[in-house]
Formats: sequence, C-alpha cells, structure tokens
Amino acid sequence: MSLLGRASRRWVARHLGQTSLTVLGVALGVAVVVAIDLAIQSSRAAFQVSTETVAGRATHRIEGGPGGLPDSVFTVVRTELGLRASAPVVEAWGASAALPGRALRVLGVDVFSERPFRPWLSGGGAPGSRTAETTFDITGLITRPGSILLAEPLARAAGVQPGDTLELVVEGRSVQATLIGVVTPDDDLARQGLADLVLTDIATAQDFVGRPGRLTHIDLIATEAEAARVVERLPAAARLSPAGARADTLQGMLRAFDLNLTALSLLALVFGMFLIYNAMTFSVVQRRELLGALRAVGVTRGEILRLVGGEALLTGLLGTALGLGAGIVLGRGLVGLVTQTINDLYFVLSVEALTVPPIVLIKGAVLGVGATLLAALPAVREAVMAPPRATLVRSLGDDRVRRLVPRAALSGAALFATGIVVLAVPSRSVGLSFAGLFGVLIGAALITPLATVAF
Repeated sequence: MSLLGRASRRWVARHLGQTSLTVLGVALGVAVVVAIDLAIQSSRAAFQVSTETVAGRATHRIEGGPGGLPDSVFTVVRTELGLRASAPVVEAWGASAALPGRALRVLGVDVFSERPFRPWLSGGGAPGSRTAETTFDITGLITRPGSILLAEPLARAAGVQPGDTLELVVEGRSVQATLIGVVTPDDDLARQGLADLVLTDIATAQDFVGRPGRLTHIDLIATEAEAARVVERLPAAARLSPAGARADTLQGMLRAFDLNLTALSLLALVFGMFLIYNAMTFSVVQRRELLGALRAVGVTRGEILRLVGGEALLTGLLGTALGLGAGIVLGRGLVGLVTQTINDLYFVLSVEALTVPPIVLIKGAVLGVGATLLAALPAVREAVMAPPRATLVRSLGDDRVRRLVPRAALSGAALFATGIVVLAVPSRSVGLSFAGLFGVLIGAALITPLATVAF
C-alpha cells in the first residue's frame, strides 16, 4: 500500500465515529428516497391492477348521480338500442370483523352479461396476463340470497370456506353473506387484483346497500357511433364517459400526492448532503497540516485529488449500499402508511405487496453517489487547490473563512428573501412552491455561519 493509502487508512481508523456518521448520512438520505419511491410505485401498481380487474374490457361507462341508475336504463341499452356488450354493475365498499383494518370492494354483477368484460368470472382468462380459475355453482350465486364469491387468499385470511357465513358491513349496513365458492388466482397480478374483491349477484348487492332496483353504473363495449346513440337515450341525471375517465381522475390525485412524497424524500437527501458536506470538510480541515506536509515533500495535486475524492466515492458507495437495503425494509412499513393516507384522503386502495422496480434502486444509487460527490466537492477543491504554505499556516485558512462568512450570509439572505417572496406569490404551481421552499432552506443554511459567529 502506498504512503497516501496508509495515511488515509490510519486517519479513518482514528476517526471511525466521524466516518460512520458520514456513511450514515448517505444511507439515511438514500433509504428515505428509495422507501418513498417504492411505496409510491406499489400504490400505483395496486391501483392499476385493481382498476383493470374491476373495469375489465369496458370502453365506456354509464353513471348516474349519487342515487345511481334505475334498472330501466339497462333495459333500454340492452333491448331497445341492441347493445349486447353491456353489463349492469353495483359497486360499494364494505368491511368485515373477520378482516380487521381491510377495506373490501363489493361488486354486484349479472353473471350472464359478464363474459365480454370480466371473462375470469365465467371461467375464462382475465385481460393481459391475469387469469383465474373459478370454482362455484353459478345457479347458486343467482338463486341463493346473500351468496358471495371470494378470492381464495381472501377467504383463507377471513377463515371461511364454501358454505360458511361471513358478516359484512356494507355502506353502514350489517349483512350476512354465505360463501358459495372461491376464485383461485394463478399469478401475482390476479392475486393483487382480487385481493379486496367480494363478488356477488347484482340483486344481492342491491340488497346489501339497501337500494333495490338501482345500479351504480353500466359497463359498455361500444363504438363511438353506438356511444352517441346511447347519449341520446339517457335520462337527465345519467352521463356516458370513457371507461378510463374515472381512473384518470384518480390517477391525477395520486400523482399530486406522489409529488409531495417525492419532494419530502429529496428534502431528506438534501439534509443528508449537508451532513456529508460537513463531515468531508471536517476531514480536510483536520488533515490540513498533513496534506500541506505531503504537498511540500512532492505529492501532486492529482494524488491529493485521488486520495480525498476516493474517500468520498468509497463513502458514497458504502452509504448507498446500506441505504438501498434499508430503503427496501423501510418501504415495507411505509407502504401501509401511504396506503392508509390515500384511503383517508382520496379513495380506497388495497396494497398487498411491495413492488421493487429496478429503476427505483438505480435512481437511489445514482442519487446517493452523486449527492455524496457533489457535497464533497468543496472539500476536495479545498484540499487540491490550496497552496502548501496556506495549508501549513492555519491563520491563512481561518482568515479566508472569515472573509467568506459575510459573503455567504449576504447570499443566503438574498436567497431566503427570494424564497419568501416566491412562497407569497398566489399560485397553484407545486413546482414554484417547492422552489420557494428550497430557497428558504438553503438561504437559512448560508446565514447559519454568521449567526454562529455572532452568538
């Protein structure tokens, strides 16, 4: 090992706590970014799968007001307009004491109209790769009051088997349901899509919600010309919309929520950069005389650059590796909190598993290493550019720092004031608001050295 390598290793060994703190700063910043990204990705994936499983292959949807649609609208669509690819649906949300803390989507369907939309319900494959095997008596689902169908994992979690009774609370009404069969998902996507689904006949669902003769919506597979004919025959309170319109609206709300979480995660990374900057700067200041002596005996700037830059890179790699692992662990706990917030503020969402896309890990690694090198850049520059005499004479460095403190404070005050002005501007731009917040934070950080001297 070279002289510089031994010097670096000995310094790290003597300042193990300081080095560990720097690694911890990187790890915490990366862990928060990765955990929040994983929670966001898992929520999006669960939303997409759940929406596609329920919506099926419908191209349009007829919806009513808060009271829903009368059954007669389906009669008009099916018989008078001749749209055979149509299916009435009653959709509601419920819960069960057998599944504490879990929201259940109650879906009432007409099984004879379902095959074009949700073929898995009648034994066919679901859209895309989602397939499921159904095991139940279709006549029993229609003729037995209160009969329901659950996915096999959901039935197992509730501790019920075909023939057992399950007590449900649907939109505030307590009802008794009888499980007559199960749907067995044969892949992970099908399992996620059916994870919160309670399937029943449409008449049973109407009894559950206490609205006999009313539908939540009607699914259609229709051309634009057929859709135009439907619009002409709809009652005043009903409207026809593309099947994906509601999903797009919900996705928009989810994106706004995701943006706030992403900003929070990047804020954590910024604080991690402050910690890295301080630790690396301390490292250079503490070794100022050593680095000056090395430069005086012939060590080049390039060798000093490789020494300090290599330490920063190694710190970044180690901290990033720890942060990625911690982020996955933290994400498993965070996904439940994110899902609960979405359920409380926006719409009901069930997330069964943590989705770990490689792009999230790559993003975390790039941010971790990049932020470390960026935060260490001033310290590296200080170590490389300072003349040997300046590093050996401590007072020269102290004088230079004292001159920089007022300048930094002036810049910080200007940045802080700009941030305040930006935040005060009436605007609905989230990006502008975060820019103002960033200005306040960085401005306060630049003012801190002068405040420290003053105190």
